[in-house]
Amino acid sequence: MIPITVVDVRDSAPLVVDVLRSGSLAQGPMVARFEAGFAALTGTAHAVAVNSGTSALVAAVQALDLRPGDEVITSPFTFVATVNAILGAGATVRFADVSREDFALDPDATAATIGPRTRVLMPVHLYGQTADLGKLAPLAEERGLHLVEDAAQAIGASFQGRRAGSFGVGCFSLYATKNVTTGEGGVITTDDAELALRLRLLRNQGMRTPYEYELPGNNYRMSELHAAIGIPQLARLDHLLALRRHNAARLSAGLAGTPGLTVPAELPGRVHAWHHYTVLVGPNAMLSRDELAAELAERGIATATYYPRLVFDHECFRGHPRVPAVTPADFPVAAALTDQALSLPVHPALTESDVDTIIGEVREALGA
Repeated sequence: MIPITVVDVRDSAPLVVDVLRSGSLAQGPMVARFEAGFAALTGTAHAVAVNSGTSALVAAVQALDLRPGDEVITSPFTFVATVNAILGAGATVRFADVSREDFALDPDATAATIGPRTRVLMPVHLYGQTADLGKLAPLAEERGLHLVEDAAQAIGASFQGRRAGSFGVGCFSLYATKNVTTGEGGVITTDDAELALRLRLLRNQGMRTPYEYELPGNNYRMSELHAAIGIPQLARLDHLLALRRHNAARLSAGLAGTPGLTVPAELPGRVHAWHHYTVLVGPNAMLSRDELAAELAERGIATATYYPRLVFDHECFRGHPRVPAVTPADFPVAAALTDQALSLPVHPALTESDVDTIIGEVREALGA
């Protein structure tokens, strides 16, 4: 089976051993070293490491000090952590439809959704490509709104020469399958020194010094072990991204013209990090998305569906006082993506032969 992802952190072993030998496992100098490297990667003044991407989103919204009833506009086509974080921070969710080109918030739909209680725009940079920050960032500024980038899948992506996470408050995931992983972990990036200080207080129970509490906080801290796993990956990220770009380019060239299949594109002015390589299996294809996934599994190729339902379309959110009563029909582009999007392997561990096999099997399965 050609896997959908491969995790290789063997070069982290020496630093992990250093931490174990030090006897100091809680947040300390290794975390600070990782934060400095991540800030340099994103071109931001501050990076605050936390224990998950979800914690990054929760803390980012909490740090903005919203009031009950304040709203955050985000995508309905995302992982549930986006919505869970907004609710966890006490805010109300609003959804806007997405663009078929980048799978992220459509700026026009977003502008139409802004209301008197809107305080935050939270675009989700899906699959490794940023949302249209050339329109969303100015929109937030014009309307006096905060911009929080859900950049969980966009480590290494950029828009017009600026890295994801540098346009507003950036929130990244370091989960096991991400382009940079610490196993579990997250990072918040910002150029605002006061906000960075507030985030550091929030992640540490509101303490600046032991048993002196400046605000109600939580335990969002990253451990020294997790930071040690991530540090070497920052140094080789450019190489890993180059391998992903190479694999994506070969897949797109080989799959071009396959009946009913739309391959993903790196849009002008953007650098795609290719966290996922996601095709669209259209209604005129020989097989449906799910049928193609099953056929490829039979042929030894793992795939993944991100995401089979819109994020609000689950019983646990129906009737929630801070989730609007909406249906998939309200978001036609996002709803179509839940039936069509299929991610193929694109990770750096793929061989040239693996890529050839993926191309050949997909084309054959779809009658090309």
